[in-house]
Amino acid sequence: MPMRIDDKKIAVEELQDVANKAVSAVAADYHGTSVAELTQLRAEARASAVHLKVIRNTLAKRALSETKFSCFEDLLVGPTMLAFSLEDPTSAAKLVNNFTKVNKNFQVKGLSLGDSLLELSKLSAIANMPSRDEALAQLAGMLNAPMNKFVSVLNQVPSKLVRTLQAVKEQKQQAES
Repeated sequence: MPMRIDDKKIAVEELQDVANKAVSAVAADYHGTSVAELTQLRAEARASAVHLKVIRNTLAKRALSETKFSCFEDLLVGPTMLAFSLEDPTSAAKLVNNFTKVNKNFQVKGLSLGDSLLELSKLSAIANMPSRDEALAQLAGMLNAPMNKFVSVLNQVPSKLVRTLQAVKEQKQQAES
């Protein structure tokens, strides 16, 4: 059953809202992927704050035309699934990259972190980048390391003093005996 014009307008508005909130997006050809595999992909997407959308290409072009993802216009040919990262810029790339490893029919068409398309060869590099939380943890570890070393050095000074005093005491006791 064809969509009514009101339903089309709502679908365009919803996709435009998602695209305006998103920080990155991936377009992929899902042709040949089974329903069970796509269901699994959707479950993983929900868990990682990625919005997946399959919509008619003409409606997608209209929705994305006034967003930072207007660069996808030439990619919207054939069966296309759009994945939008809503929080972490790398989450859609990670999701799609992991899915393409186990599903050879799923082909990435394009990747965007802003106003322009990135080369597809950068997908794995972006997917392997640490998430925001991981990056903050690494930064905290790097900032904490000098303090740990400083405390360790400060702790060694009294320890050496105590060992030196103990050695002097033992020498005096041996001299007296």
